[in-house]
Amino acid sequence: MIHIDTSFLIRALQRRTGEDGLLRRWLRERTELGISTICWSEFLCGPLSARDLDAAGRLFPDPEPFLADDAVAAAGLFNAYGRRRASLVDCMVAATALRAGAALATSNPGDFKRFGPAGLSLVSNAG
Repeated sequence: MIHIDTSFLIRALQRRTGEDGLLRRWLRERTELGISTICWSEFLCGPLSARDLDAAGRLFPDPEPFLADDAVAAAGLFNAYGRRRASLVDCMVAATALRAGAALATSNPGDFKRFGPAGLSLVSNAG
C-alpha cells in the first residue's frame, strides 16, 4: 500500500514528471494506492483544473479518514520530532499512513524523513 502526499499528487498530474511515471507504473502494476483526507483537503485547496479534479477523484474516490487515534499519533510525532508549528499537517499525514500500513509517496521527502524512526517508509520520484 502506498499513500500519496499532496505534493506527489500535484506533480503526478503533470505529464512527463517523475511522479507521473511512477503513478502510471503503479497503476499498471495494480499497486494499492490511497490518500489521506488530510492530503485530499490540501489538494482541493487548488488551484486545480476540472480535469485534474476529475482524474484525482477517479484515482481516490474514498480517501483514508483521519481518526482520533491518528490525532494522538500525530501529536506524538509532533512532540517527538521537533515541535515545529508548520509541521503539524505533516505529522497528521504521517500518522495516517502509519496506521494504514502504507509507505508515503512524496515530492518533499525532507518534510517526512524525520519520521523514519517511527516506521514511516518514503517513496519519492527518485525511487
